[in-house]
Amino acid sequence: MVVSPSPGPVVVRVEDVTKQFIVRKDNTLKERVVHAGRRGRVHKQEYTAVSGVTLEIQAGTTVGLLGPNGSGKSTLLKLIGGIVSPTTGRVLTRGRMAALLELGAGFHPDLSGRENVYLNASIMGMSRAETTEKFDDILEFSGIGDFIDTQVKFYSSGMFVRLAFAVAVHTDPDVLLVDEVLAVGDEAFQRKCMARIARFRKEGRTIVLVSHSAAQVQELCDRGVVLKDGEMVFDGGVNDAVSALRDVLEGRRVGEKPPPEPEKPIEVTRIDVLDAEGKKRKTIPVGERMTIRVHVRAKQPMSTWATGFSIDTPMGQMVLASNTERLGIDLPAIPAGDSSMEFAIDSANFGAGQYFVNANVSEIIDIDTHVLMQGARFTVAGNDRNLGTVAATITAA
Repeated sequence: MVVSPSPGPVVVRVEDVTKQFIVRKDNTLKERVVHAGRRGRVHKQEYTAVSGVTLEIQAGTTVGLLGPNGSGKSTLLKLIGGIVSPTTGRVLTRGRMAALLELGAGFHPDLSGRENVYLNASIMGMSRAETTEKFDDILEFSGIGDFIDTQVKFYSSGMFVRLAFAVAVHTDPDVLLVDEVLAVGDEAFQRKCMARIARFRKEGRTIVLVSHSAAQVQELCDRGVVLKDGEMVFDGGVNDAVSALRDVLEGRRVGEKPPPEPEKPIEVTRIDVLDAEGKKRKTIPVGERMTIRVHVRAKQPMSTWATGFSIDTPMGQMVLASNTERLGIDLPAIPAGDSSMEFAIDSANFGAGQYFVNANVSEIIDIDTHVLMQGARFTVAGNDRNLGTVAATITAA
């Protein structure tokens, strides 16, 4: 995560904003005619997409909007961008705003890519002369090539995104709003977009990003806002925001600990992450040796016992797991009280980002097991040569 400069003045202020939509259950003209004048059955209902959100965003900050599907992220972004108006409350903004919210938004399918560049740029406040001056840069960034004079209705979804993003980032915006549409582009283009966003950050511009990728948010953002059912449930540091998102996805209130398990004869009490020198660390460089130390407490002496660990991404995807049984280790008898077991990982070839460590212990493997979830958290610091949860040496010929 890149540390951004000190925040400047407030450029976006959301004041107790609520947005409601009317959802109709009779979607065809025939159904509406049949149901006209009938009483009893309700054929439309109100849906609250955003509820009572208050938020301030300072100039020069990069904010990630997180939450499960249907939590109100995209609606909040549209409210900030002025695409939709709030039902109650108000949204105040300052400076030029560029919004990349939906695939092909602002594009006319019967116009060519070239014509749509001028149309889209004018919607975003650029004059024709400004667009002409930057046209070659827009074309080069998009990689559309000769398709620039083809009607955009023949474009693939990836071509749509590349051209739309190229226009958005060349409008010289003070505030850039980006929705999940970046996931449509290929990996090379995603890297180009992320590099441009990183450059905007260095230039002190403000970015509001909606993404389902916790790793992407951690790489680009310095602040995270988590939404659930239209309400803001967390606003703070990006790593803590990812943890809050995990709570929401697992059905807990933010910061709420999982319900206590029944007492076991042996339990995991703590997990430590150690570097190559055996020191506790919260950051591990890519590819270096690391050790997972699992602390356990036995309530009485045991002749047999087994333990293991797993490492997850913030979204709960397992990236590595093992245990003493898989490793063919028969542990010696354990006395009552505190003990520990270490698992050495010779090369921590995890991709850059944040990870959680879980551990388990039992008298006999998979029987009466005690599990400590998210007992430790660490960050892998790496380069930008590749994306994903695996760090591999890549060469191109």
